[in-house]
Amino acid sequence: MMNSFLKTKNSLKGYLRILGPGLITGAADDDPSGIATYSQTGAQFGYRQLWTALYMLPFMIAVQEACARIGLVTGKGLAAVVRDNYSKKMLTAVLLLVLTANIINIGADIGAMAEAARLIIPVPFSALAVTFAVITLILEVLTTYHTYARFLKWLAISLLAYPLTLFIIHQPWQQILKATVTPHLEFSFAFLFIITGVIGTTISPYMFFWEASQEVEETRARSIKDNLKPTESKRIITRMRLDNASGMVISEFATWSIIVVAATVLHQSGVTNLRSAADAARALEPLVHSFPHAGILARLIFAFGIIGLGLLAVPVLSGSAAYAVCEAFRWTSGLDMKWYRAKAFYTVICFATLIGLGINFVGIDPVKALVFAAVMNGISAVPLLLLIIRIGSNARIMGDFKNGRLSNALLWLTFLAMGGAAIALIYTLLK
Repeated sequence: MMNSFLKTKNSLKGYLRILGPGLITGAADDDPSGIATYSQTGAQFGYRQLWTALYMLPFMIAVQEACARIGLVTGKGLAAVVRDNYSKKMLTAVLLLVLTANIINIGADIGAMAEAARLIIPVPFSALAVTFAVITLILEVLTTYHTYARFLKWLAISLLAYPLTLFIIHQPWQQILKATVTPHLEFSFAFLFIITGVIGTTISPYMFFWEASQEVEETRARSIKDNLKPTESKRIITRMRLDNASGMVISEFATWSIIVVAATVLHQSGVTNLRSAADAARALEPLVHSFPHAGILARLIFAFGIIGLGLLAVPVLSGSAAYAVCEAFRWTSGLDMKWYRAKAFYTVICFATLIGLGINFVGIDPVKALVFAAVMNGISAVPLLLLIIRIGSNARIMGDFKNGRLSNALLWLTFLAMGGAAIALIYTLLK
């Protein structure tokens, strides 16, 4: 009995030990932009878009597994692989796509943290936005990769507020389960705009570059050398797949929980359009309804969740942009390096963060900016997905670890789904 317990305990420790880039990427996927978009779809459409959380999961796993495998097999990030195997025009287009999408997302997330903090303290929005931008820069520039990675893992705990709320309020479970497994489509601009945002914040360009580059960083950190034995290579790939799948499952469960809670609490009470952080925070009031000042407590929980996930996501966004640029120009890069050894890398991080910060001073509504950033991700991801499919299927680049039939099928379905949503959105806009 004791041996069985110890074996289970050791297995759990071993499992927790392998969690790394995949878990961080999955947690970062539910950033403030994601929470705002999922909350908006729940508030606006009830359970009608709930099915996306289930059906996007295999696509999400396939895309991130392909990106991680590219990083592990080649020992390079995505931008470096494009640089070495494709034209300069292709590389330039890739950089423009990822930089544009990331900077917009950075700006939206910084604004969200500032808006959330104002639920707690009466400080001007601009001062809070600058403060959070500085904090994220300090996190990336002055901490080592190992410290930073451990810190990022624990920030994911703030996602628990939504699952807890989910299970303490009365839910129409039969209706929820039916909406989860039954796809529903409406060919209106409002519906397609939000669903493009939901898909875009689930499968985002920055995740592609971050996942690949972080697998390279993990390889360096573990001192894994090139030309590994086939058995060892397979073991590392297996570890990566387990890490990746774990992160994506956690991310999509959080997505599903957020949509359900917003639909039950907000949509059914007549709140169909989120105009402020306070509106979104109301979804968590049932979690603390029995406590005095439930509304204030809900705002506190929401604010800490948004701030925690924002501090997780903004460094990931700026870091993935820096990896892409530095890999393209063969500049030294890596979060495991001191700033003075990778000055260009950290300069790009600062540049992306500060430009994103600047977006908050042009009069854009913070909540609308979050959803807009998600939609931009949904459109920008389409051509990048095609590139990932081409790289992953190229035997010259990937050798024995090129895409299998299942991987290719899922990747092509992801490309068609995201491309179809983007085209339908543009069509309804121009109609």
